[in-house]
Amino acid sequence: MSLSAGPLFPLSTVLFPDGPLTLRVFEPRYLDMVSRCLREDSDFGVVLILGGGETGPVETSTIGTFAHIIDFHQGSDGILGITAQGKRQFRLLGVSRQADGLYLGEVELLPELRRQALPEEFRPLATLLASVINDLGGLYDAIDKRYDDAAWVGCRLAEILPMPPADKQHCLELTDPVKLLQFLRPMLRPLRREKSP
Repeated sequence: MSLSAGPLFPLSTVLFPDGPLTLRVFEPRYLDMVSRCLREDSDFGVVLILGGGETGPVETSTIGTFAHIIDFHQGSDGILGITAQGKRQFRLLGVSRQADGLYLGEVELLPELRRQALPEEFRPLATLLASVINDLGGLYDAIDKRYDDAAWVGCRLAEILPMPPADKQHCLELTDPVKLLQFLRPMLRPLRREKSP
């Protein structure tokens, strides 16, 4: 399914469905975008930067995630802070750039991640995830916890684990939750030892 052009926010991070995103917004193009999203209750697309920087021309991944703003505040330094949550994934079909530098993307919606019961062999990963999320404090307070859902557990582990952005993008593009958990499990061994009493 193709949609009309919508705003894109290229970042050096990967946003997963249902995941939290906190941003400090100061560039006029993104302040305007945030204002429009709040006014129209609309989303913006987050895509990983592959080349270039966050303030100039960029090359991005073609698979991204829509973000919906759930909170905002003005910082003591005058910079706007927003909290958003990942929604549905999309594929970029085309990109244009406005005069103010804001990117617009023509996108195709990808199928929603289907809920899938967490296989028994991965239950220790869900237990570890619950412990880590508790340690992280407020970032996950507003997010529904689904520790019995393989896709949800995989996405949360992928966004939390320290790994290169290219690996996170690979995780985002995996459509099978079990394959995602299999990819992540070896990276969790050191963390599981660290969390053991």
